Amino acid sequence: MKRGAARLTDEQGFTILEILVVLTILGILLAISVPSYLSFEQRASARTAQSNLRAALPSVEAYYEDNQNYSAMTTAALEEIDAGLAPGIDVVSSSSTGYCLRSRASGASVYRDGPGAEVTTTACS
Repeated sequence: MKRGAARLTDEQGFTILEILVVLTILGILLAISVPSYLSFEQRASARTAQSNLRAALPSVEAYYEDNQNYSAMTTAALEEIDAGLAPGIDVVSSSSTGYCLRSRASGASVYRDGPGAEVTTTACS
């Protein structure tokens, strides 16, 4: 019984070596996890931008059906067709037969250069 009481009143703490070992382990774990998290965040932003751009395509095609060309297409015209158009969608350029759309989400930008084109990270020409 006295041994247990003696241990409770003993004021010894961790040694400096034990604290340094714990801090080193925490530093290694942070060095591994932070870059992994940042790359995950960048990929998520790019996927969000791609998804938003693909969701805007029905509005673009509806605009074409109404006007039989893309020449006067603007972001405001697309918003009139679809009030739920994702923020960050911009009409970069438009002509009678094509268009360039850009979608931005958390620093990531993706583009689509006309009907039938793929969504890419390269700006439209």
